Amino acid sequence: MEIFRVLGTLVCTERIGGLQHRSLRILEDAKGRRQVAVDPVGARSGNWVFTVNGSAARYAAGDFAVLTDLTIGGIIDYWEPEERHAAASVGGSG
Repeated sequence: MEIFRVLGTLVCTERIGGLQHRSLRILEDAKGRRQVAVDPVGARSGNWVFTVNGSAARYAAGDFAVLTDLTIGGIIDYWEPEERHAAASVGGSG
């Protein structure tokens, strides 16, 4: 599992049948790498999410027939990225 921030929705009017009508989200990791994931949980732009990948992503999508290798498993309620901790440590009093 990995943590990503949701950048937005990916709209595709033409797609393979194996994706059905699942919502797709554009995700970005801490290094700026972008990926597309199936979203069964309704994540919105700006949300931090964790993902499930590989064959488990098909189960997480709610239907093993959905052709995906990356699925959003949940929306994170609270989490501070490492760069925020690092900035606080540098600026903190010693």
